[in-house]
Amino acid sequence: MTKNRATSIGLLAILLWSTMVGLIRGVSEGLGPVGGAAAIYTLSGILLLFTVGFPKIKTFSPRYLLAGCLLFVSYEICLALSLGLAATRQQAIEVGMVNYLWPSLTILCAILFNGQKARWWVIPGLLISLLGVSWVLGGDQGLNLGEIKQNIASSPLSYILAFCGAFIWAAYCTVTAKYAKGKNGITLFVLLTGLSLWLHYFSSPQPAMIFSWPVIIKLIFCALSLGFAYAAWNIGILHGSVSLLAVGSYFTPVLSSALASFLLSAPLSWAFWQGACMVCVGSLLCWYATRN
Repeated sequence: MTKNRATSIGLLAILLWSTMVGLIRGVSEGLGPVGGAAAIYTLSGILLLFTVGFPKIKTFSPRYLLAGCLLFVSYEICLALSLGLAATRQQAIEVGMVNYLWPSLTILCAILFNGQKARWWVIPGLLISLLGVSWVLGGDQGLNLGEIKQNIASSPLSYILAFCGAFIWAAYCTVTAKYAKGKNGITLFVLLTGLSLWLHYFSSPQPAMIFSWPVIIKLIFCALSLGFAYAAWNIGILHGSVSLLAVGSYFTPVLSSALASFLLSAPLSWAFWQGACMVCVGSLLCWYATRN
């Protein structure tokens, strides 16, 4: 496989991941936040068994196996439930934007815990990302503290889960870089996520799962997108241009918001797009600050 082809496949993974916010929200509206997420990750895990295969767990370092499982499962649950519990579709897209603080936070974790060297402009990069998220949460008026408080108060658990998820995924990326040693436990992690969600579904009161053709189609597409995205990303990282893939991934907030807006028929304000662009710029600045 040529390097350009592998890079193109890796970029396809970014496109597939960008559909997650809209598709997860669409599935949760029919099957419930927990039931919908459980169905998505179960089907995705089965798909990964055929595309990536089941990992040889004995070859994993104990630190990667334990920390990777805990962090990955926790993050995916936070992401899925934060989108499903959002009060409205527009709010689900805003919650998704909070989640995209993770690229900047990953750089911060790499600096603090992995000894990553960085130039001073990583600090304004972090601040711009935070400002962008605040701008998104401020509604049509941009940075508006009163509107931000009112927005978060309408669905506090959703925003808390999204914010925690951003930190958890940054920690997962840091742990993976330090302890994985080239191993890929994604199939195991996704299957464990599905199992954890099913245990939560059957052990607590949950709304009925109402299947309809639109929900079933979104469920299938979401599972396919998640499963194929991880498989494609693996090919891109192993055989493609990692630098180009890194740059492409930092534009995910804008692409994800555009696709979610289309899939959910939820128009977004100009202030939202301004904030989304700030998140992208801040993430890129953080990334560039770590380059040699």
